[in-house]
Amino acid sequence: MAIAPRNQSRRQGAVTVLLPPPRPPATGLATCLQQLQAEWRQEGSLAALWQAWPRIAGPQLAPHCRPLQLRGGRLTVGASHPQWLQALRFNRHQLLGALRGAGFRVKELSFQQHYPAGTPSSGAEQEEAVWAAHPSRVDVHGMAACPACGRPAPTGEMARWGHCSFCQRAAMDAGVTMGTPSGAGG
Repeated sequence: MAIAPRNQSRRQGAVTVLLPPPRPPATGLATCLQQLQAEWRQEGSLAALWQAWPRIAGPQLAPHCRPLQLRGGRLTVGASHPQWLQALRFNRHQLLGALRGAGFRVKELSFQQHYPAGTPSSGAEQEEAVWAAHPSRVDVHGMAACPACGRPAPTGEMARWGHCSFCQRAAMDAGVTMGTPSGAGG
């Protein structure tokens, strides 16, 4: 049977209890991120290249082209327009030198036409678009009296449901389906 080192065991009476090994000292977040980036570069990660691309390609070239694939030291870069594809070909040696200078193990460059799909709008943009046309907005639709209860309510709600949101909520709680004149529910 093996004997644990003194700093990993404690004696309590006639019994020896094993303790977990001491924890390594905590590392700062900045140090962890630097180590992660270094590992990405060593492994030939495309993620590290995407992050460094604006600095490597420069402010004129970077917005119009991007790294697409990195395999076995061969980097494929896509350009959004034929003239940017030509610029990539013209600057091949400078780009290869910048990549190697940044610590990327790139042996060969290839270029291709790449038409990036439109970036999907973020959740905040979608939420903003929904809110801009929301039926409860008084500043957009104005105010009027609900025909069902007589309470003041945004006219957008009445155009959507035929009554105010209070009447709509009461109907939903009661399990009653009230008319939706505009064809839009809930």
